[in-house]
Amino acid sequence: MAKSDTGYMSIKEYPEEIRPREKLLNMGAEALSDQEPLAILLCTGTRKTSALDLAQEILKCGGLYALTRTSLEELRLQKGMGLAKAAQLKAAVELSKRLARQSLGSQPVIKIPQDAARLVMGEMSYLDREHFKVMNLNTKNQVITIDTVSVGSLNASLVHPREVFKMPLKRSAASLILIHNHPSGDPSPSKEDINITRRLRDAGNLLGLEILDHIIIGQNNFLSMKESGYF
Repeated sequence: MAKSDTGYMSIKEYPEEIRPREKLLNMGAEALSDQEPLAILLCTGTRKTSALDLAQEILKCGGLYALTRTSLEELRLQKGMGLAKAAQLKAAVELSKRLARQSLGSQPVIKIPQDAARLVMGEMSYLDREHFKVMNLNTKNQVITIDTVSVGSLNASLVHPREVFKMPLKRSAASLILIHNHPSGDPSPSKEDINITRRLRDAGNLLGLEILDHIIIGQNNFLSMKESGYF
C-alpha cells in the first residue's frame, strides 16, 4: 500500500475491504469499530492525517463516553478539527440521545424511581455541570414534559420555588419529580441537596403539587431520595 506525497496513507489508498464506508456497505454498521463510524462522520482528515487517524486521536481522549461530555469548543481545539467537523460530531451525539429518549415511548408512565431515572440517565450521566430538572406528571403518572430549571451547582437562589413550580403550574401537572446530576459520579446527596428538597416539598404542599421524589443521577447510577429516607 503506497503512501501519499505527504507521508501518510489516505483512506482512499486503503484496500477497499477495510475502508470504513465500504465496510459499512458490505458488512453492515454493526461490523464497524468505534473508530470507523467516527471516520465516516468526519469524512476527511487533514493534509497530514487521514479521517481514521483523526478519529483515533479523538477516541484517545476517553473514548465514546468522553465524546458525549466534550463541548463544541473543546472539539475544535483538537488538531485537525474545524467547526464543520466538530458540529457534525456534536449533532451525531445529540441525535443518539434523542433516539434513546424516543425509544422509551412518547408518554411513559412512572411507577418506580427506576422509571424516571431511565428517562434521563443517558443524557445526565455525561453532563459536566449540575443540571436541575423537573419531571411533570399528569394524574396517571404519565410524563408530560421534563424541564430544565437551572444549570450550575445547586443553591437556594438557583432552585427557588418560584422557578421550580412555574412550569408545572403552567402545564397543569398533578405531581412532579425533581432530578439533578452530580458530575463527580457519586449520587450521594449533600446537605444542600437535602435542605433544598425539603424546602421545595413544603412549598409544593402549599401549592397542591406533590413532589413524589428527588432523583440524583451519578455516573450510570442514581439515588432516590424518597427511597433513601431523605423526605
